[in-house]
Amino acid sequence: MDIHHTLITCAGGTVALPVKPMNHRSDGGHLLVNPPRPVWERSELTPDELSRWACLVAATGRAMLDTLPQLAGGCLNYWEAGNNALNDLAHPPGPKNPQLHRKMHLHVFGRSPRATHPDWLWGEPPQFPKFALSKAWAAQFSRLEAEECDAIGERIEVLLATRYAMGS
Repeated sequence: MDIHHTLITCAGGTVALPVKPMNHRSDGGHLLVNPPRPVWERSELTPDELSRWACLVAATGRAMLDTLPQLAGGCLNYWEAGNNALNDLAHPPGPKNPQLHRKMHLHVFGRSPRATHPDWLWGEPPQFPKFALSKAWAAQFSRLEAEECDAIGERIEVLLATRYAMGS
């Protein structure tokens, strides 16, 4: 599986594995849902784009819950992001303009009741490091496996076509 593995591309956007996972696959997994086009803030999407993206986000979460055994009895956290790109240490170094540098996307984190990592314990909010420590922190987590991604992608397709009346 290549580093930029995309599970699905549709009118609502894309679902992909993150390059740097922020949650171990056994503690629930981590996926990214990108809007249909790069925007710095979700309000920049048209009503149709926003609606389709919201359906893709919901289908992604439901697909994770439906297909990942580690999420049995668990739930999800959704986190809209893009702020790391604004950190003075991020490329290019120095102050940045959000409208030029931020690319809004949504993280979907599986939350397993059996999570073992101290930053992802059940019933607690996730704990994230400062930007300067994030690369080393993320290196300890493994991404979802190819079979898991295939199952999630297939389930998203079904949900988009049936529950959300959106073809991919």
